[in-house]
Amino acid sequence: MTTATPIDVRPNADPATNEHGPIPPEPFFREAGTGPGVVALHANASTSGQWRGLMDHLAPTFRVLAPDLYGSGRSPEWASERVITLADEAAFIEPVMTRAGSPLVLVGHSYGAAVALIAALSNAGRVRALAIYEPTLFAVLNTDGVPSNAADGIRSVLADAGASLDAGDENAAAERFIDYWMGEGSWAYIPEQRKAPIAASVRNIRRWGHALLTEATPLAAFQALDIPVLYMVGKRSPASSRAVSQVLTNTFPRVEVVEFEDLGHMGPVTNPDRVNTVIAGFLESTEEERGND
Repeated sequence: MTTATPIDVRPNADPATNEHGPIPPEPFFREAGTGPGVVALHANASTSGQWRGLMDHLAPTFRVLAPDLYGSGRSPEWASERVITLADEAAFIEPVMTRAGSPLVLVGHSYGAAVALIAALSNAGRVRALAIYEPTLFAVLNTDGVPSNAADGIRSVLADAGASLDAGDENAAAERFIDYWMGEGSWAYIPEQRKAPIAASVRNIRRWGHALLTEATPLAAFQALDIPVLYMVGKRSPASSRAVSQVLTNTFPRVEVVEFEDLGHMGPVTNPDRVNTVIAGFLESTEEERGND
């Protein structure tokens, strides 16, 4: 059974201190299973709960930990006046990665997949494989040869949602965000009880956008990421995330690409069983390869 294990959840408290100064905040996380470590990172406007099905699937053979990123679920908000970066998110999950042991596998979806990429680069030799579904690392679209308008769609979403937030309409901001990623009219079909937490999380949309559009890691860094990468793509996804996929899948030295014909960007949420089965197969194959080395 998947269990939720809090570390230190104080989203509204002043930072704790010791003789060395402020103690860094730590994330809430869920944990299940025993075996080689896997850390799973969720998408924007979501929480660690999106990985419950994957945790149940993997628990017999893997130890899976799924943290809530900054400002999501039961984790604390980003408290600094400095604009957050993906490296800050990667540093935030460090206690969870330590608990998972080494070497470990990182799994990520959307924003969480972008964080997983930066965490993998920061932990050479500690991360043995990546399983990512459409990382939204829009900064790579500044690469030569990529159409200059590749990120126009997401930039428009950020502008429109930001304007709605400035007008005090969180629901309109959430609707613009969700309909972009899940298809026009999707927000209307979400149950009312689920809309409030999504709308509340979308308050952070400018922060997410800034982190993803301004990430300074050069593309060459990903060319040197010599580990197995499972890169999953939905054929019905927006042009912006598919453009990122085209750049990155042509960059990683060891990549397996799986395209889901009838899924979109939110495939891990809308069709978790199908996506989780592919992730599990990849993890099992890389574990077998490691055992044969």
